[in-house]
Parts: sequence; C-alpha cells; structure tokens
Amino acid sequence: MNKRLDLSLYLVLDPILCGGINGMVETTKIAVANGVTAVQLRSEHEFSGKNWYYAALALKEALSDTHVPLFINDHVDIALAIDADGVHIGQSDLPVDVTRKLIGNNKWLGFSVANRQQLDEVSWQLVDYIGIGPIYPTTTKQDAAPAMGMPQLTQLVKLKQCPAVAIGGININNATAILQSGIEGIAVVSAICGQKNIQQATLSLLEKVQQAKNK
Repeated sequence: MNKRLDLSLYLVLDPILCGGINGMVETTKIAVANGVTAVQLRSEHEFSGKNWYYAALALKEALSDTHVPLFINDHVDIALAIDADGVHIGQSDLPVDVTRKLIGNNKWLGFSVANRQQLDEVSWQLVDYIGIGPIYPTTTKQDAAPAMGMPQLTQLVKLKQCPAVAIGGININNATAILQSGIEGIAVVSAICGQKNIQQATLSLLEKVQQAKNK
C-alpha cells in the first residue's frame, strides 16, 4: 500500500470491556481524537457473525473522516464485506499466503508471533507488520500464549524484518520500557477500553509514545 502505517498507539477493542457495539464506537471516537493511530476489532465468542459485521460497519463509519485504519481480527470475510483497511491473523487462523490472496495487495496484513520459532517462520514478503506478545500476562485474551517478558521481546525486535507492535498486559506503567526496545508501537486493550476517562487514558499513553520517539 502507498499509505504509511502508523503503529505507535494501536487500540484493540474488547466488546465486553467497552460495553457492546455502541461502547466500542464511542471508545474509538474518543481514543482516535486523542492520539490512537490504528484500531482493531478483535473476535470474541460472545458475538455472532452478524453482530461482528454490524460492529465492523459501525466502526468503519466512525473512522471514515480520519486517517486511522481499521483492522479486523481473524474474520477475513467480515473485513472484505465492509472493505476494512486490513486484517490481523494469528497462528491458528488461515495461513498467511491464503489470507494475502483473499485480501489482495491493497489491504494491510498483520500477523501474531509469540516466540522465536514463530518469528523465524514469518513470510516477511507477505505481511505488513507483526504483533509480538503477550509481553506480560493478560486477561483480555483467553487463548493467549505464555507471557514472554522484556528479554525475549528485545531479542525478537532485533530479529524482525518488518514493523512490529507489542501487545499483552501493556499499560501506562510499563509502556516506556516496551517502547525502549525499539519496537514501532504498543497495542493496548484494557489500558483504554473500559477506562473511566478514555481521553485521559489515551493522552497518557500517547505521552509515553512521544517521549520514546523523542529520545
């Protein structure tokens, strides 16, 4: 794609924490207005395919007047149905080459890795970015791999061949350390979703991002 992908502050939406579709839309509007640079709608078993479609459609509309891309996690069909900006897949989803063939070359493709072996097997020519994690224990993803911690994150950042975003247990207290690894951005869920003051939560994280970039 010709557009630049900014992974600095990547919001992963949780429908439970946000309070359903309307809550996700409102959270997205506030977060994007205060510095979030990418948004992902992540799959949860509590939502049916129809609900995910309507959620994705509402989020696309909410982002239509911004330059912030919308990624759909796992569901390539929904991403194509609403013409989302990209898809993010994990190790148990469709293979990277199949996903790329389905979405074409004009949409972004993100891919999750949790260890060195998975990183070594990445089809770098087909993905636009990778998500590395979980860095710390997380309660927002039921099937998350074991937390890797900072030493392994630092190693994987040195070995990656495309931009990357860290995810898993990231909050205002540990964001600086993660950003100092040299990674392009941080992905957060509960650090924004469900917060009493979404604006302030986003601005506090953005400040950490900007401080890291200025060093």
